[in-house]
Amino acid sequence: MASRDGHYREKTGAVGRVDGVEEMDGNGNGNGNESGNENDGERTVEEMREEKTGFLAYIKTRDFWILLVAGQVLALCLTATNTFTTFLANEGTSIPAFQSLFNYILLSLIYLSYTLYRYGAKGYASFQLKWGWKYILLSFCDVEGNYFTVLAYRYTTILSATLINFWAIVIVVVISFLFLKVRYHWTQMLGILICIGGLGILLASDHITGANQYTVDAGDQLKGDLFALLGATFYGLANVFEEFMLSERPLYEVVGQLGQWGTVINGVQAAIFDRGSFRTAVWNAAVGGYLTGYTLALSLFYSTGPLIFRMGSAAFFNISLLTTNFWGVVVGVEVFQLSIHFMYPIAFVCIILGQVAYFLGRKVFGDAFKPWLGKNQEKGVSGVGTAKRRAERPGVVV
Repeated sequence: MASRDGHYREKTGAVGRVDGVEEMDGNGNGNGNESGNENDGERTVEEMREEKTGFLAYIKTRDFWILLVAGQVLALCLTATNTFTTFLANEGTSIPAFQSLFNYILLSLIYLSYTLYRYGAKGYASFQLKWGWKYILLSFCDVEGNYFTVLAYRYTTILSATLINFWAIVIVVVISFLFLKVRYHWTQMLGILICIGGLGILLASDHITGANQYTVDAGDQLKGDLFALLGATFYGLANVFEEFMLSERPLYEVVGQLGQWGTVINGVQAAIFDRGSFRTAVWNAAVGGYLTGYTLALSLFYSTGPLIFRMGSAAFFNISLLTTNFWGVVVGVEVFQLSIHFMYPIAFVCIILGQVAYFLGRKVFGDAFKPWLGKNQEKGVSGVGTAKRRAERPGVVV
């Protein structure tokens, strides 16, 4: 079979590149180079890690500041999805599974289409036989994280629901330590604790002022908090799994598979559990606008997240999202008539300082160096945001 831009060659079954594009072999294996560019650097990852040392080595790099800003973009995206979910609930439209379905469809249209273009039909089928089950598991955790988080908004407050980030951090740290051989530096643990301290300041200000509280039935509040906790557990598992997959597979493939299997799983779940809610939901122009805003914000979230999983880690991904509480209140002042206490800006600064502290004492690659990929990241893909790419192409931005 002739290759389409060299994406797949059935007869040879060999891995190679044509015009700088990754090919697939007969078993669905890639060549480990997402961008397809030949190495233009002479140093190995291990050599580069030893070049710059010192307590502020990573803080002084461009990568750190890109990571810090990207984290706040994610927090703003999450704030937007939380706000649109609250709008929908206020309109009388609460359809947790169906609400997220459009996001997975949009991701499929963008990333799955490109994956099919790159791999070709036979290469894609071969890849599915080897990797498909892993993506089904990843998508299941992700879908359930979205489902239970959205479901929580039926019963609890926006501030209470956003506290799911705290439990997700615990899940991420424990799973990464046990299964990915991640060993956290003491400054990383300190940074996480400072971030949690910032979240504590935010909660303390609410308690002191008695502000930003909705009237919620005690039974519903407990139910909503349990749903939020379950959603956080699935999110934590999905985050670690996605970081692992992104370290070994091309970005467009991972996000495309999330879209594909997320659409299937989410669609089935919506058909089973959301039928009653769908019939009683309010449908008007406002609801259509809120669903559109929710979908666009969540798709941007899914498109930006992989950069943090590669340049940073699942742990940093989650502590970045802790500022969502601050941004949520900023929005809530105008939209939900919430009040803002002077301690909120202090909490925000504390969380940002915690994110800086997280990378103190780290070497030049920071969390982009994944211990499970080997000293020179030889088991990983060379793609946007990876340490392997930085070693091969020192001049690239990400």
